[in-house]
Amino acid sequence: MYGSERWWECGGGIGDAAAMGGGAAVVRGGSRGGVVGLGLREGGEVTFEMTDLGFMHYLVGIEVNQNEDKIFIWQKKYAQNLLQKFKMNNCKAVSTPLVHNEKLQKEDGFVEADASQYRSLIGSLLYLTTTRPDIMYAISLLSRFMQKPSQKHHGAARRILRYLQDVKDYAIHYKSTESTSGYAFILGYGVFSWASKKQETVAQSSAKAEYVAAVNTTSQGIWLRKIFEDLKEQQEEPTTMLCD
Repeated sequence: MYGSERWWECGGGIGDAAAMGGGAAVVRGGSRGGVVGLGLREGGEVTFEMTDLGFMHYLVGIEVNQNEDKIFIWQKKYAQNLLQKFKMNNCKAVSTPLVHNEKLQKEDGFVEADASQYRSLIGSLLYLTTTRPDIMYAISLLSRFMQKPSQKHHGAARRILRYLQDVKDYAIHYKSTESTSGYAFILGYGVFSWASKKQETVAQSSAKAEYVAAVNTTSQGIWLRKIFEDLKEQQEEPTTMLCD
C-alpha cells in the first residue's frame, strides 16, 4: 500500500506495471498470462484474465519468425496470393525484376492497357516492398504510369510477378548489434523502478557498453532523488550504484 494507490502482483512472476493518471492507479500483470488486477484511486478493483500469446508470428500479411537475438520477416503467403490473383502462379520465373536497359516512357506507341487492373497490380506490389527492397526501384518506376499505362508498362509489371515466382521465399534478417542495458532501484525491501532496453548507440566493446549503462542508471537515479525531494522525502545518504 502506498498512499491511496494499490499494487497487485499476479500471474506467477513480476510483470509490467504502468502508472496512469485520472481514476486508475496501477495495472500490473504476470509475465506469462494469468490474472491482471486494476487498482482505482476511488476504491474498488477490477480483475480480468489475459493470455500472453508470446512472440508475434503474423501481422497484416507479414510473417515473422523471431528469437532472442534475431528476427526474420517475409511475405511469402502474400506473394503467393498475389501470383494467384493475377493468374501468374504457374508462370516461368525470371532472375531480374526489370529488363536490362529497357526504356520506359509515358508515350511509347503501345496500345493502352486496362488502367484499373494496372493500378491494382502496382498497389499490391507496393505493399510487398515492406519486406522486399529489391523490387522497390522497379515498382517506383512503374508507378509513374498509373494514370495512362500502356501494354508495355503492364508487361513490365507482370515481369515483376515472374521475378517473385523465383524469390518469394526470400526474407529480411534483422540482427541486433546493440547492447542491452538495464537497471533496478531498490527502496527498502522491494524494487520500485526498473528498465531493460536496447542502447541507442553501438558500443565498440563490452566495457563501453557498461559505461553507457552506468550513465543511464545515474541519470535515472538523479531524477528519482529529485522526485523524492519534491515529495518531502529528501535522501540524505548517497545512492549506491553497483554495475556489472
